[in-house]
Amino acid sequence: MNVLVIGSGGREHALSHKIKQSSRVEEVFVIPGNDAMTNVATVVGGIKESEHDKIVEFAKDNHIEWVVIGPEQPLTEGLADVLTAAGIKVFGPNQKAAQIEGSKSFAKEIMAKYNIPTAEYAVVTTKEEALMYLDAHPAPIVLKQDGLAAGKGVIVAMTHEEAVGAIELFYQNGDAEVVFEEFLAGEEFSLMVFVNDDFIIPFDVIAQDHKRAYDGDLGPNTGGMGAYCPVSHIGDDILKVTNESIAYPIARAMHEEGLNYFGLLYIGAIITEDGPKVIEFNARFGDPECQVLLTKMDSDFIEVLEALERKEALQLEWSDEAVVGVVLASEGYPGSYDKGHKVYGYNGELDYYISGLKKEEEWVTSGGRVMLALGTGASIEEAVKASYDNVAKITSDGLFHRKDIAHRAL
Repeated sequence: MNVLVIGSGGREHALSHKIKQSSRVEEVFVIPGNDAMTNVATVVGGIKESEHDKIVEFAKDNHIEWVVIGPEQPLTEGLADVLTAAGIKVFGPNQKAAQIEGSKSFAKEIMAKYNIPTAEYAVVTTKEEALMYLDAHPAPIVLKQDGLAAGKGVIVAMTHEEAVGAIELFYQNGDAEVVFEEFLAGEEFSLMVFVNDDFIIPFDVIAQDHKRAYDGDLGPNTGGMGAYCPVSHIGDDILKVTNESIAYPIARAMHEEGLNYFGLLYIGAIITEDGPKVIEFNARFGDPECQVLLTKMDSDFIEVLEALERKEALQLEWSDEAVVGVVLASEGYPGSYDKGHKVYGYNGELDYYISGLKKEEEWVTSGGRVMLALGTGASIEEAVKASYDNVAKITSDGLFHRKDIAHRAL
C-alpha cells in the first residue's frame, strides 16, 4: 500500500521512517516534508498542509490507503474531515475532536464533566479579571493561552511578578481566553494512546520530555528539548492507574460527547500526592516523544492502525533497548532566532530526525528546533552516551542543546 504523512518536522520524519519499515507498505509520501526526509519517503513539493483539496487530489491520484496527520494545525483546521469525506482513511481526529488540544477550556470542561483528575482551573477573558484572579489565587500558578501555541503557550509563574508578566503578555492585544490553573508539584510524564471512539490501545511504555530550554529545567517552556524512554523510575503501578483513571475515562467521555475520535491521544500527566493528574491533552504524537517511542516500538505501525480500525485488542511490542533523543535548537529559541546557519556533520544518517534543516549547497538551519540526535543502548546510561556522541558529530555556530537530557533516570 501507499501511505501519505502530513507534516514537516522531526515527528513526521520518525513517523515516515516507522511506516516505511512496515512489510505492508510500498511507498511513503510526505507533504510538505523537508529536505532530509528523502532518506525515508518521497517528499512532495508544492503542496502546503493547509491546501486540503490538493492533498485530497494527490491522495486519490497516488492510490493512498492511509493518511497519517502529524501536526496539530491541520487537525484543528479539519483536514481529517475533508479526507474522510473523500473516502480516504485517516489516522488523526476530526476537527471537532481535535478541540481536545485546540481549546484548553474545551479540554478542561470535559475533564470536569467526567471527573477526570486535573488541576483546579478558571477561564478568564479580561486583563482586569485576570489581575483580580491572581490576587485571590497567588503564585505559583499556571497560565495557558487558549488555542495552539506549538508547546510554548504555557507559563508556569513561580512568583507574583512572573504571573503579572504572563498576564501582560497574554492580554497584550485585548481580551483573550486564558486558562488559569493551580500549580501542581510532581514528576511529569507522557503517555500515548491509540484511540478509536470508545476503544483504546494504550502504550505500555511511557516517555519523559524536557520542556524547559536550559539545563536544570530552567528557562522558558519550549516545544521540547529532548526525551527518553523507558522511564524506569516511574513504575507500572503509575501506568496502570493512569490508564484506569485517565486514558479509558477520556475515551469514554469523548464517545459520550459524540466526538468519534480516531487517532493518537497524547496525555501529558503529572504524579501528585493524589495520584496522576492531566496537565494537557494533545490530539497527536508528542514531539520529541514520538521519535524515541517509535524507535523503541517493534510493532508494525500499519498493523497497529488496522487493528485499531477493527477495534481489535493488540499487545504492542517493544525492544529491550533504552532510547534517548537530544534536540539541537537554534540559538535564541523559543524566542527570536536567525535562520541560515550552516550545519556540518549530518549526512542523512537515521541517527537523526530533522525538523529545521534545508539543503542549499550545504545544510542550513530553517527553524527553531533543528534536529534530534538519537541514541540507543542496553541502559539509559548507554543511550545517553550514544545520543550525546551523535550530538558531538554536529558542528554549527547557530545551535544549542541541553546537556542533561534523561537526568532524572540517571
